Amino acid sequence: MKIGTLELADGVFLAPMAGITNLPFRMIARTHGCDLAFTEMISAMGLVQGAMKSRRYLDSAAGDRPLGVQLFGSDPGTLAEAARIVEAQGANLVDINMGCPVRKVVRGGAGAALMKTPDLIKRILRAVRPAVRVPLTVKMRLGWSRNAVNVLEVAAMAEDCGVDAVIVHGRTADQGFSGAADWHMIGRVKERLSIPVIGNGDIRKGSDVARLKNMFRCDACMVGRGA
Repeated sequence: MKIGTLELADGVFLAPMAGITNLPFRMIARTHGCDLAFTEMISAMGLVQGAMKSRRYLDSAAGDRPLGVQLFGSDPGTLAEAARIVEAQGANLVDINMGCPVRKVVRGGAGAALMKTPDLIKRILRAVRPAVRVPLTVKMRLGWSRNAVNVLEVAAMAEDCGVDAVIVHGRTADQGFSGAADWHMIGRVKERLSIPVIGNGDIRKGSDVARLKNMFRCDACMVGRGA
């Protein structure tokens, strides 16, 4: 498959996970068939301000490719500048976090809180897309709550803004990681879009990957806790 100009083999990706997907973990995952690995999520503000903690998340190595870097934040200009920084550092892909439900992230209007503000998402993507040449993706949840599922509309808007692929976690923000991921809704996103759709949530074995690809037509799968 292809995400923008990035050629990938089998379509099994390692999700960005805070405190987990550092360089050693990514390298181990690659030896077990991971096609594309992501850094831990990185604060766009921290990168722009030159915070050493944020910069350390970019630590990589020659074998750590292709590499996706996930940014979180809520200011369009800051995210665009952070995207330029990570591209200059060698990232092969930039992802915008629109799915993290952790309180300290959503309190600042970032992560899954962005699902409540589609107009802000549009401004962010219109700022970030022209800032970098590497592929741009977004990782989102189904919506902020089970009473406010808007993934179809937000994913379509992201495509209109020029993103190269959409990653969908099959839960709403208020679910956290409880309940089952709704793969049927991920499949509906795939039906709606013409760009690649990557399914995420409750992928624990090879048969899960096969089912998401064959039954729900996902172009690729992103493995998180199941890794």
